[in-house]
Amino acid sequence: MLNSKSVATDITVVPATPQHADAIAALSAQLGYPASVTETAERLAVIARSNYDVVYVALLEHHLVVGWMHVFYALRVEGPPFCEIGGMVVDEHWRSKGIGSVLVEHARLWSSTKGCAALRVRSNVVRKNAHQFYTREGFRQLKEQKVLELQHGIAATR
Repeated sequence: MLNSKSVATDITVVPATPQHADAIAALSAQLGYPASVTETAERLAVIARSNYDVVYVALLEHHLVVGWMHVFYALRVEGPPFCEIGGMVVDEHWRSKGIGSVLVEHARLWSSTKGCAALRVRSNVVRKNAHQFYTREGFRQLKEQKVLELQHGIAATR
């Protein structure tokens, strides 16, 4: 077993593929976002074709998926473009070992390749540990907001 202080140095970050869907789905469920492996693989395939999204997986010793992160490019009429972390999960057994920091650094680098000066993240108000993590990573709170949804029965695809 690895020393917890050395874990981040044993992490390789690579773009996710549909072959990572099983592990990504399992990690997503840890945060209360269940999705089937099939749904996850289909979403990964769409994202892989996008110039505006990337999903990374954090691999321990080049094979064990211990985390994932989705980053996307966002353009709004009212302001300059930015990139946003759409989701990030580190396996509950591997948290607080530097893996999240490694993923955030990859998000920063990808964001800069898109010409964005800002990287954002939204986090549920109940996720206090996540807020502390992102603050340690240098993020600052911009605002609080509510997320509202109107369901209209059409499946969204890009």
